[in-house]
Amino acid sequence: MSPDARSADLEKVRLERDFYLRLLELGTVTELEPFLEEALALVVGIASARQGYLELHGTSDDAEHGWSIAHGFSGAELEEVRSRISRGIIAEALCTGQVVETSSAMLDPRFLGRESVQAAKIEAVLCAPVGSDPPLGVLYLQGRERASRFPEDDCERAKLFARHLVPLAENLVQRHRALDAEDPTVPFRSLLRADGLIGRSPALAALLREVSLVAPLDVNVLLTGESGTGKSQIARIIHESGSRAGKPMVELNCPALPETLLESELFGAREGSHSTATAPIQGKVAAAEGGTLLLDEIGELPLGAQAKLLQLLQTKQYYPLGASQPETADVRLIAATNANLDAAVSSGAFREDLFYRLAVLPVRVPALAERAADVPELSRYFCGRASEQHGLKRLELSSAGLRAVEAAEWPGNVRQLEHAIEAGAIRAAGLGASLIEQQHLFPAEGASEAPEQEATTLQEATRRFQADLVRRTLGETGWNVSETARHLDVARSYVYKLISAFGIERRDG
Repeated sequence: MSPDARSADLEKVRLERDFYLRLLELGTVTELEPFLEEALALVVGIASARQGYLELHGTSDDAEHGWSIAHGFSGAELEEVRSRISRGIIAEALCTGQVVETSSAMLDPRFLGRESVQAAKIEAVLCAPVGSDPPLGVLYLQGRERASRFPEDDCERAKLFARHLVPLAENLVQRHRALDAEDPTVPFRSLLRADGLIGRSPALAALLREVSLVAPLDVNVLLTGESGTGKSQIARIIHESGSRAGKPMVELNCPALPETLLESELFGAREGSHSTATAPIQGKVAAAEGGTLLLDEIGELPLGAQAKLLQLLQTKQYYPLGASQPETADVRLIAATNANLDAAVSSGAFREDLFYRLAVLPVRVPALAERAADVPELSRYFCGRASEQHGLKRLELSSAGLRAVEAAEWPGNVRQLEHAIEAGAIRAAGLGASLIEQQHLFPAEGASEAPEQEATTLQEATRRFQADLVRRTLGETGWNVSETARHLDVARSYVYKLISAFGIERRDG
């Protein structure tokens, strides 16, 4: 064998070895969407394809509710694959149960009569059904980077890939459906436009149940809850799920403006009505005409503005500053606050009549502590978003990092969690790490073990107190976890989680 032939043979063996290893690694992926991404990236890379599409749907009558991932297709091209092309080459592969391979689909006698193939001017194609009787899905590769057709080796690897994918994909599809069946938010999501709301906890389901009741009604809504819980997101879901969807949704943060400018910003002003009104000013009420006006932190609204807002709610009319005639407004009001308005009413800081006008249908947004089961899913979502926003490689939380996040206190709720994950992703990427670890998320904890170091945030102080308390109680009970759990009034499983999250080690003697 010549050196060139030997080198080519070794390269082929290396490629096959890597292919098999990556097939095995696919079996360790436990989430459906990352699984599809990694699976398609593997086969596209091995086959040197320019474009690829992988779809799973489980049963032949469930295709429209399936899962898919694409590589190298524009939005319009992808729609072509899913609609027109699916009636051509993909249909052939699914009907025959055989791999379809051609150097030029538009010249291939099998597809000369297929308008979809001719219209798209499709050349090199490799298409394989995933599973059979009925197929679980389909793999579609189009275009070659270095040759006119897909070599025989690529066809064999595609067949192998499709066979290997079946048991892995079936497990994940079934797991995904089981999770959906266990997701108490599903019945309410079907009534709302809430795709971007992450979580499946009972507390979130209870919130969505309330939202599904108020969204279709054209009434005022008062959202209450701690800062950072996502009240603005819930307000947008209410707006987009109601009859005013498609009309403006305008937000005003009441504490963000000085009292002298707040009324002008809210109701507008005529030219010359005050020193900065050098031209007519359109207020937020007018900007939200026909839609929804969100007043965030309404508890900070001055009493003078409260009186004018009450007039708007009672009469649907208001006076811009400097106006002698009222304007008519058709807006839905959503108010949000993290303050105790009952206490504000008692102290005279908030008008009682306005409070009752707003609190027709109050909705409380739960704190993250009440949605602890959502923390892992939220964390994974924020990891992906941070990577995308900052152009970082795709990063995920390590097991230890996720345990640390689950064990942490989040007084700033979802907003604080998001910022911590984003900062952790940036630190991990900057250090060239492949996973986001605990030290990336909570750098102050690993910076020094000196007990005299003061915490710089309430969260850090809380975590250090927790770690010291757990460590001390374990020592006092001789590392009897059941006894420690009893002393701390928590579940044993939570003690184990804290031990792992804080890296607590037993030191005998």
